[in-house]
Order: sequence, then C-alpha cells, then structure tokens
Amino acid sequence: MSDLHIRPLLAGESALFTSLPDAGLVGRPLLGQPFATVDEGGEYRPEWSWVALRDGAVVARAAWWGKESDTRPMALDWLDFAPGEQAAAAELLRAAPLHAEYDLMLPTGWRDDPAVRAEAEGRMAAAEQGGLRRLVERYRYTWTAERDPLPPRTGRLEYRPEPDDTAFRAVMARIMESTLDAHDRRMLDDQGLEAALDESLGFLEWLPSPKDWRRIAHAPDGGIAGLHVPAENPGGPCVGFIAVVPEYRGRGYAYDLLAECTNDLADRGATRIAAATDQGNFPMAAAFAKAGYPVTQERVNFV
Repeated sequence: MSDLHIRPLLAGESALFTSLPDAGLVGRPLLGQPFATVDEGGEYRPEWSWVALRDGAVVARAAWWGKESDTRPMALDWLDFAPGEQAAAAELLRAAPLHAEYDLMLPTGWRDDPAVRAEAEGRMAAAEQGGLRRLVERYRYTWTAERDPLPPRTGRLEYRPEPDDTAFRAVMARIMESTLDAHDRRMLDDQGLEAALDESLGFLEWLPSPKDWRRIAHAPDGGIAGLHVPAENPGGPCVGFIAVVPEYRGRGYAYDLLAECTNDLADRGATRIAAATDQGNFPMAAAFAKAGYPVTQERVNFV
C-alpha cells in the first residue's frame, strides 16, 4: 500500500474534501448541510479541514469548526474514511495540530441497523485510535412549533434575572454537587470545582445570546431551586442550561425549568429549539419526555 500524504486544504478545495464517497448514514450528513470552506460560502476554514491522500485520492478526512472569532476550534465535526482506511483516519487525527471534542451524530436506534452500526463503530474506533476518549452517549432533542405543543408553565417557581456574575456562579457551584452531567463530572474529577465552573460558564458566555436571558428559579419557601438559560447557539435557539440545586431535587422541578425555558424562547420568536442531555441523566431525560421534546438524534461524545 502506498504512503499517505496528510495536509490541510487550500482555499478553493472543498471539492477535494467532498470527493470521498460517503453513504450519509452517520455524522454531519444527517443534518443535510454540505461541507464547504469559508472562501466558498461555507463555515469551515481550509486550515482546519484536513485530508489524507493515497495516490492522489482522499481516503480519510476531518474538519474542525469554530466561530469566526474563535482562535481554536470548538468541535471536530467531520471524521470519515474510505473502506479499509480506518487507520488512515486515526493517523490524520494524530498528525493534525488541532484538538476539540467530537460528537458523532447518529440516527435514533442506530444499534438496530447493521449498516448504520458498522459505520458508527468504525468512526468510534478511528477516533479512539487517533487519541480521543469516549466520554458519554447523549440524546439530542428538537422542539418545533408546528409539530409540538408548548409545555405548560406550572407556576410553582418564580424566575428572576441575576445580573451579578458572582451570585450566578455561586448557584452554579451548588448545582455542580452530585451532578449527573458527564462533562461537568470529568472536569470536577480532573481539575476541581473552579475549573468546572470556568468551563461551564465559559461556554455560556461563548453563546451569542445575551446574558440577561438567564433566570434564577426561586421556590415557594424563598430558597433558590435552580436556574435555566434560554439561549442562541450559532445554529439557532437552544436550551443552554437547566439544573436544580441538590436540596430541591426530587420534586420535578427540572420539568418546570424546561417548560419555562421553552416558553421564554418561544416568546422571543423561536419556532425550533435544540436541546441535549446525557442518556444516563434520567431525571432530565424524563423532563424532556414530559415536555414533549422528541429525540431526533443520538450522539456519542469523545474528548
């Protein structure tokens, strides 16, 4: 077998990246958004889009994404390879000087379809061989106004903005106790509470939606029960963050927060709202089900 040549794209080379045949069963093709570099009207920078070539043909590809203002990529979006070229994809990941989380997008029930499962497991193996570690499986939800009724507000909690960053951070610190979120748990275990807070709050600040959308939820006894963050990500409206503080868990407040967050976004004109949670976060998954959010995708996250 001839040697690999691994390199980033040059301007105008989107067609080279897309020359790799792809059945479209897993990954970014599920979104129906074709790949293109920014110089050709797309959202991917050529220098963050890499190919592995063998005898001039693309046998593996990877593309990282970030906002225009980002100095480093926020996500590995594309990771694909030709039949028999899993090792080339892993070698590409090791060679490219770029690092970000990888969310492998999958259709619901992907394990039940042998063809889809084979495609998924091949990419997972390539990611792990390339130096990434599987962290968690997640559900992705999409609420749409024309299909899904608005979840009714319960009126059990009172919602107030919290403009003071220190006070908001203090509530987030209480939420981190016994968190079921795998990303937060990883940061807590590896680097401690302050680093976990920095990461979570840094993501919320990275979102383009204004900070004053955030709401602290107060219980009837006057205590702080939790918070919700209606937000916009670069793809549109989303549930940015929802959580209940430990002493108020077990009362179904996750649904209250989600219903309020959904209504807040709808009041601001949202007709489509994206959301996600870890599959092992059973209380939050139950809240999404109760609120009428359908699971539209599954994802496997690598760090």
